[in-house]
Amino acid sequence: MQDIKMVDLRGQYLAIKEEIDAAIQTVLDQTSFIKGPHVKAFEEALSAYVGSEGTVAVGNGTDALQIAFMALGIGAGDEVITPAFTFIATAEAAALMGAKPVFVDIDPLTFNMDPAKIEALITPATKAIVPVHLFGQAADMDPILEIAKKHNLHIIEDCAQAIGATYKGRIVGKDGAFGTLSCFPSKNLGAYGDAGAMFSNDEELLHKARMIANHGSQKKYYNELVGINSRLDAMQAAILSVKLKYLDAYSAARQAAARRYDILFADVAEVETPQTAADNVHVFHQYTLRVPQRDALSAHLKANGVPHAVYYPVSLRELPVFISDDAAGAGDLTETRRACQEVLSLPMHTELTEAQQAYIAETIVAFYQQQPVAL
Repeated sequence: MQDIKMVDLRGQYLAIKEEIDAAIQTVLDQTSFIKGPHVKAFEEALSAYVGSEGTVAVGNGTDALQIAFMALGIGAGDEVITPAFTFIATAEAAALMGAKPVFVDIDPLTFNMDPAKIEALITPATKAIVPVHLFGQAADMDPILEIAKKHNLHIIEDCAQAIGATYKGRIVGKDGAFGTLSCFPSKNLGAYGDAGAMFSNDEELLHKARMIANHGSQKKYYNELVGINSRLDAMQAAILSVKLKYLDAYSAARQAAARRYDILFADVAEVETPQTAADNVHVFHQYTLRVPQRDALSAHLKANGVPHAVYYPVSLRELPVFISDDAAGAGDLTETRRACQEVLSLPMHTELTEAQQAYIAETIVAFYQQQPVAL
């Protein structure tokens, strides 16, 4: 039986251990733990990577979303359109501001919000659309931008799972008022704790976001806005600056692993592999299948030492926190509900080996062929 991990953070660390350890030691030597040169260096490096006017490094990805809503003045009585098939943070950040998340269905091929379903959900209270670039692939941004322009709506791009992905040659996060990023350890650009960032090409919005993240002030004790305390820890900034240099190589390793999976499952009729939309570059935060008999397959994988996960088993619209909310979207969520019943994500990380992938595929094939797996 293979020793397979869903995400191999230790293996990735060991490959760059010398640089990471040196970066951490520098922070300890300088004792500049809040803001300071390491945070500034990471902000500048991330801005250069995505090609934005600026970056605000914050405590986590959820804070980045909340600060974006605050900077855009979105709050009580407003509505925000977001996909029903994603992690709760996207909708939660809107709800924290008193806004109502309105849930839209997904494209069955990409798992991203379906632009054709958006306009029917727009009301006079709608203030923003929040596309989530799910599993490492960009949402279909051009029609979303057209709808936003037509109805004078803000766009906030949730790039938590897709840093480095592109849409028609454009890196994700630059089309909206803000792009927001989570650097949770398992993300493609992962810290060694909670971390996040937000970037924009609007200098006024960047200035406001920076103040909000720092208790609403630009000068200590002279607070101008109601803000929050969300500052990226300098240790995490130093770690992320090292890892950002390897991000393209990490993406290439994930893409290579995805191609190997594609080949291994090419003749397995029961398994539907991930689809990449035309003109997109997918960075495979997850490699997510659609499969029949998912729960039984899950038990089989567990019994044979294959880690896996279901992202996501229930639509946001049907979570207890939102299900009683009449304003949370009345649109058809057929594709979201179908995905919740069929999706299964396989190990996907930069240290994944061909032998491990072969064993994973063999285990799945054996389930559908009802044959024992060679251990």
